[in-house]
Amino acid sequence: MGNPGPKYAKTRHNAGFWFIDKLADKYGVKMARGHRSTHLAECEIEGHKVVLSKPRTNVNGTGIAVIYLLARYHIKAENLLIVCDEIALTPGVVRLRPQGGAAGHNGMKSVIEALGSQDFSRLRIGVGRPYPGGDQIGYVLGAPSTEDQGKIDDAVDRAVESVASLLTVGIDTTMNRFN
Repeated sequence: MGNPGPKYAKTRHNAGFWFIDKLADKYGVKMARGHRSTHLAECEIEGHKVVLSKPRTNVNGTGIAVIYLLARYHIKAENLLIVCDEIALTPGVVRLRPQGGAAGHNGMKSVIEALGSQDFSRLRIGVGRPYPGGDQIGYVLGAPSTEDQGKIDDAVDRAVESVASLLTVGIDTTMNRFN
């Protein structure tokens, strides 16, 4: 998940889009406009058809794009992987989970509300936290420092590598390898 447009391209909130861009590059696909709510690409990873999506909604409206995606491709929520930024994790940390709550992330809240369920996988990419009591919204809508960006880029690379593992050996083994 992320916010569309050049204004937000380099912000922490777009860690999910950075992931999709690297995954698309790795598998040689280009994102195309699939619907007013999302850009899409299809590829094959380890013999599995995979649909990549970059919602055209803002982060807080990601649930709209998810509902469209599931309906268009007849995907069950249990086969969904949502990738997002996470301020509770230090820059460079990756956390894969089979389910869970929103943890204060409004984009994740949107997806949970749209699906009516928390039973979908999520991969969170650490972007760090502002100082205690800091401006959380300003922080996630800001660009990381050069040092933090390097750590986040490394995390995105690991997250991309985790996808093949997730598809071949499942979430438990993949969590043990990449978390």
